[in-house]
Amino acid sequence: MIEADVGVSSELREDLAELYRDLHQNPELSLQETRSAGVLARRLREAGFDEVTEQVGVTGVVGVLRNGDGPVVMLRADFDALPVEEKTGLPYASTVRAVDRDGRDVPVMHACGHDMHAACLVGAATLLKQARDQWRGTLLVVFQPAEELAIGAQGMIDDGLFERFPKPEIVLGQHVAPLPAGFIGYGTGPVMSAADSLNITLYGQGGHGSRPESAIDPVLMAANVVTRLQGIVAREVPPAESAVVTVGRLQAGTKDNIIPDQAELGVNVRTYTPQTRDLVRAAIERIARAESAASAAVAEPSLDWFSSVPALVSAPEETEATIGAFIKHFGAERIEQMPQVNASEDVGVFGEALQVPTVFWFWGGLETEPTIAAFAEGRMDQLPGNHSPYFAPVIEPTLTTGVEALIAAALTWLAKPQEADSL
Repeated sequence: MIEADVGVSSELREDLAELYRDLHQNPELSLQETRSAGVLARRLREAGFDEVTEQVGVTGVVGVLRNGDGPVVMLRADFDALPVEEKTGLPYASTVRAVDRDGRDVPVMHACGHDMHAACLVGAATLLKQARDQWRGTLLVVFQPAEELAIGAQGMIDDGLFERFPKPEIVLGQHVAPLPAGFIGYGTGPVMSAADSLNITLYGQGGHGSRPESAIDPVLMAANVVTRLQGIVAREVPPAESAVVTVGRLQAGTKDNIIPDQAELGVNVRTYTPQTRDLVRAAIERIARAESAASAAVAEPSLDWFSSVPALVSAPEETEATIGAFIKHFGAERIEQMPQVNASEDVGVFGEALQVPTVFWFWGGLETEPTIAAFAEGRMDQLPGNHSPYFAPVIEPTLTTGVEALIAAALTWLAKPQEADSL
């Protein structure tokens, strides 16, 4: 149980709500989160953290709170936004625009709830600092950038996260989701899929549309590749396994009567096991090369795997212990086991890099009673989900639940004072 003096007071609740509204109204794209990083670093310093470091992995923020002998426990939140135009109609809705990495002017919105993640971690860090008499060890607070690009975690590691700061023995994280506010969802083992992205360039020979015999058509080549890729899951992946292959981009040509000399495909893959992941990746490459050969392409296709995130595995034993703490604090009626989520998260990169357990859970951000009714009536598809221009968590009880979940999880793994005294 969380002791009374670690609970969220009405004063702190309103303070965190104001922080959340500020972050929501001022979103920043991945690796552009300079204002947000400054706000979060300042809040850690105001909370009493003596060790606060900015610009870790470009825009990441790390806070260290040492409190005697004991385990090192890492709490992580992401805080980047998306190129989405907000349509919530909230008084604190974003109207921000920015230039993305490709030089395009785009709208910006916290459409995935990372602003709520950050506000909750500020609250948990503040209260854990105030309650140092209840635990011993070291708290590593990590605000991670660029989760939406799936490069932020690795970027912080490459910038010396685990050489410059204490190495955690467990990584704890959470994600707000289209669940009833006040409720927590969890899974054990692989809870979110691996994600791999690939650009394929197919090389033909351009020509006039009236003389196809003098050209090698990369559009036809691309169409055949797209069709064949859909057979991987249907005919090569074992039925007991789960995988998704999506061609989200197909670009070729400039005019209807010109056969272009190349076509480009953007492919995304979701899997849960290393074996299936390797199988699907190899099959995609085999199909692209075989279709190029069958079409007498002028060159081998270009295959560029440009983004890769492993499956997020919530360590079973450590997850069960953490969920046990949630049940004691929130009550079993507010805790639900969830099916696997076919989206991806790069928080698992931290634990995988150190070979330490990761525990990850979801908590609800939609109005409680209407959402419960929608679930009961099978209307879940009508609820705004993550990445929707209409997704914005209700501030309460979402905020308080997120803060208390982080505290309960941290106190599960930090040493109790009597345990530390016996070391």
